[in-house]
Amino acid sequence: MLCFGQTKQKDTIQLKKVLELKINFEGGANGAGVAFHPGLKRYYCAMAGNAQFPMVVFDATGKLLSDSSLTTLIDVRGIWYNPAGKTIQANGYSDYGWISYNLNAKGVPESFTQLFEGMNQPTEQSVGAFDPVNNVLYFLDDTEDLLLFKYKLADGMMENESIFLHFGQNKEEEIDEELEVMAMFDYNLTSPVYTRIPKSEIGLLNINLNQIELYDLDKALLTKVLLLPENAPVNEMFNFSYCNGIYWLFDKDERKWIGYR
Repeated sequence: MLCFGQTKQKDTIQLKKVLELKINFEGGANGAGVAFHPGLKRYYCAMAGNAQFPMVVFDATGKLLSDSSLTTLIDVRGIWYNPAGKTIQANGYSDYGWISYNLNAKGVPESFTQLFEGMNQPTEQSVGAFDPVNNVLYFLDDTEDLLLFKYKLADGMMENESIFLHFGQNKEEEIDEELEVMAMFDYNLTSPVYTRIPKSEIGLLNINLNQIELYDLDKALLTKVLLLPENAPVNEMFNFSYCNGIYWLFDKDERKWIGYR
């Protein structure tokens, strides 16, 4: 039999560290997220908690391109690249809304355009994960059960149906809903990721088992387990992201994003 939170061996992958993005500037204790601009070959790392906390830009090799004067401009929660507008966008804390950054010729954010005002997300701390295929944002809501909600980028409105992910379970006929409710606190409760991998679109960070779990959006079942190194930094809120085919965890002590693939 399989242990809870694991899939068959062929669907289990060991991740390795591939890149580090060091935040050398003061401000903030939590990483909101990492976004990658494929046209400019730039990584954008936002700190959560205050509009004056750092936004840090790196090239594709991890070389620092920005200085301490660059800030997030709003209190960021989720950050992503939108290929439709070829820009970096974000959702803010609570009712700060969603924004699109205005980048200068060097790809550095100088200002932002407000996309939607108000609380277009389920909770104050919700971190948005952007799905460019369906033009929607996914958010987790942990107020009762850990549900996945879908909001449309076109108008900022929530779609009617939420998704109840079957934590750690990969067989529909063996679903144990009571076990799922008990297991929700094993996960990072703010930050889902969207991978674009067919049948493994949504990623959750399991802080108890030190692994990233990928779920099929249609069936809400676990399809892949990505094992993290023993020393990988895992947190119950924020500090987890995905972009450019890399899973990112923020080391709060060393103030750096560590990328795993």
